[in-house]
Amino acid sequence: MLPILLVEDDDDIREGVADLLRGEGYLVHGVANGEEALAYLHGEDREPCLILLDLMMPVLDGWQVVDRLRHHDRLLALPVVVMSAAHPKAAPAGVAGFVRKPIDLDLLLGLVHRYCGRSPE
Repeated sequence: MLPILLVEDDDDIREGVADLLRGEGYLVHGVANGEEALAYLHGEDREPCLILLDLMMPVLDGWQVVDRLRHHDRLLALPVVVMSAAHPKAAPAGVAGFVRKPIDLDLLLGLVHRYCGRSPE
């Protein structure tokens, strides 16, 4: 099973979402900012089934991460779901969906199921 990359600078949110997804049987790799996310993605054989991406983060924000993903053919096809209290009117290229904070867990799990399939539990 491919992991889900969870990019969130708030430790409590990152740990809570990771615990929820792991409880559903998914593998989760959590990082605290966009730079850590890109470093992870540039490693060999590191293609998650989904990237859950916060927008407002230190170092590199979510939009900067999306922009950099567009420049790598291998990473361009990875689905990105943005998690944010802010909700843009239009999704930029490279964004598959949005989950507004506070996070609607049913919506989040629905998107995870869509892009990663149901976990084998």
